[in-house]
Parts: sequence; structure tokens; C-alpha cells
Amino acid sequence: MKEWVMTEWKGLFVIVTAFLIAYYVPWNNIVVRASGLEAFMMLQDYAREHVLTCLVPAFFIAGAIAVFVSQASVIKYFGASANKFLSYSVASVSGTILAVCSCTVLPLVSGILSRGAGIGPASAFLYSGPAINVLAIILTARILGWKLGLARAAGAVLFAVLIGLAMAVIFRKEESKKQGGDFYFPGEKKARPLWKEVVYMATMVGILIFGAWAKPNPPVGFFMAVWGVKWYITVLLLLALFIELKAWFSNDEISSWTAASWNFAKQIMPLLLGGVLVAGFLLGRPGYDALIPSDWITAYVGGNGLWANFFASLAGALMYFATLTEIPILQGLIGSGMGQGPALALLLAGPALSLPSMIVIRSIMGTKKMLTFVLLVVVLSTIGGMIYGSIA
Repeated sequence: MKEWVMTEWKGLFVIVTAFLIAYYVPWNNIVVRASGLEAFMMLQDYAREHVLTCLVPAFFIAGAIAVFVSQASVIKYFGASANKFLSYSVASVSGTILAVCSCTVLPLVSGILSRGAGIGPASAFLYSGPAINVLAIILTARILGWKLGLARAAGAVLFAVLIGLAMAVIFRKEESKKQGGDFYFPGEKKARPLWKEVVYMATMVGILIFGAWAKPNPPVGFFMAVWGVKWYITVLLLLALFIELKAWFSNDEISSWTAASWNFAKQIMPLLLGGVLVAGFLLGRPGYDALIPSDWITAYVGGNGLWANFFASLAGALMYFATLTEIPILQGLIGSGMGQGPALALLLAGPALSLPSMIVIRSIMGTKKMLTFVLLVVVLSTIGGMIYGSIA
């Protein structure tokens, strides 16, 4: 009964909120009207560029993690009692394998947390997944200079470990409960050899990587060559996945997998798309002004002082950057007078966070953990930017 009442109150809240927006928002104002258009244009860009090639594969990977990955294995390598060096080493460089944005990584984090991963390694993975994108780092070095590219790579790996360790320490009481728990996994039998599950997971990761492979700008030899054949590789991987499912998995297992993937989609997609609308309304797409003019942001990130670095970190954390779009944006901002320190601060905070991802992180981790994670990212990015700005 209580659950039914809460559901009805949530429904009423949504209806009242929609009514108040429709009633009070001054849509006759040209800026507000343009911001509303930007919100839906950003949502359209997101739907076209990320939902099918990034989010859908990520949901299926998360479903596979939740259903097929042994909870005992997750706790062994990513759990609260796991070997810290191993778990944080793996989590901090995970982004070199998955070229994902701050939103695409969320289903994967939700999946490993659902299997008992510790908050420390999960937070390190949450940060590193979108922050340590090999293609983005190479293009950063090529377009913005090798020093900034190297600083971005080193800072992202270091911050992933620091953020994970800090989250584990801050929430150590909750982690100690996981450590103290008596985990028992009765009858956990492997339905197939480990190598088959590794191949199955690698196939889906490959679909995610090649399906989301962005066209490099400017063209870079190897990456441009891969972009030219990305769909051939993706189709071959989809065919391989179909064969693996038919040969290695029962109908019940496939049903469980699709059900788990759908549950992640139901949990994350509405919040994510709503967050994209809000971000588009406030900040607009790259190159298009919305409620908050881009000139205001540029005016606050000149030089290498504390305020400039903090503002760049905070703006980067709130803005949504599709994979690789942060590079041309920064190229324009640096050309307009942005300091080298704030540029790095935005690179360290921007890809790892966005307003839409914060909303979803809250639903996965809770408000306190979400705010702590965001604060750590912003503070560390600010410090990193100041250090780099003083020596660049």
C-alpha cells in the first residue's frame, strides 16, 4: 500500500511540474524559445549519435554482467575486500578499452554494482570509463598539443585511483558491512567454459567500440581507416554474437539476459533523456547559445587562477560532451583566450561528468555518493588545472 501511494505521489509530482512549466515559462521570450529548441535539438543529436550505437550495446553488456558474471568473481576482483592494487589498476585504465561517454558508462557501473562491486573500484571505473578514451587523448595531443594530451592521460588515470580511494574511505562504514558479510554462493555452477563467456563479452564490447567509432577530425591514418570499415566490422561482430547465443546459451539464459538489459534501460533512459533536455535548455549544443550564453563561460576561464580553473571544472561537469566533441570546443575556447590550466581542468571534468549523468548516478548510488563523487571530480580537476597552468 505504501509503495502504491509513493508511486501515485510521484505521478502527481510529474503532472504538476509539467503544468507549472507550461503555465509559467515565458515562451514568447526569444531567448527562452531558442533555449527550448536547443533542448530538443540536443535530444535529437543524442538520439541519432548515441542511443543505437552506444547506449543499446551498453545496456546489453550491463545485462550480461548482471546475469552471467559470477557475483563471487566480482567481489573477488572489484569487491570491498578485493586486492586494492589489482582492482584499482583494472578500474583506472578501463577507459582505454571502452571509448564511451559519461552517460554510456552508467549502465556498466550499475551492472557491476548490482553484482557486489565495492564503491571505490566502481567509482574509479565510473570516472575512467569516459575520461581515458585513447582516441580522444591522441586527438587532444594532435590538435591541442602533446603536452595537454599527455597531461590529460596522466591526470585521468591518477584521478580515477584517487577518486576511487577517496570514495572507499568516505563510505568505509558501508564498505565494512560488505567486507564483514558472509557471502555464500550455493550451487554456482558454470554452464559453459570461461573462455566462451570471455569471447561473448568481448564480442559485445567490440560492437560497442566499433559501432560508436567516431570519424576523426582531422583525419588520422589508422583511426580514419578503421572508421571507413567500422560498419563491416560491426555487422560481423553482430553475426558472431548471434552464433554464440544460439550455440552456447539456452533460451532461458537469453530471456534472463534481455530482461536484465531491459531493466537497466527502464531505470536509466528516462532520467538520461530528461537530463539531456535540461542541459540543452540551459547550455545548448556546441556552437549554439541557450539560456546561459557561451560568452559568459569564455569570459570566466581566461588565465590560470583558482577561479578560472574552478569555473572550467564546474562548467565541464555540468555540460554534456559527446565523445570527442570536447576537443573542437576547447580549440575554439583556447583561441578566444582560455588558459591552459582551465583547458585541462575542463578536459578532466567534462568527459567524466554531465548534468544528465549526475541525475542517473544519483539513482544508482544515492544522493550522498553522487554529490561526493561530483565534488571530488570538480576539486581534483581544479587542482590539476592549476598545477598544469603554472608549469605549461
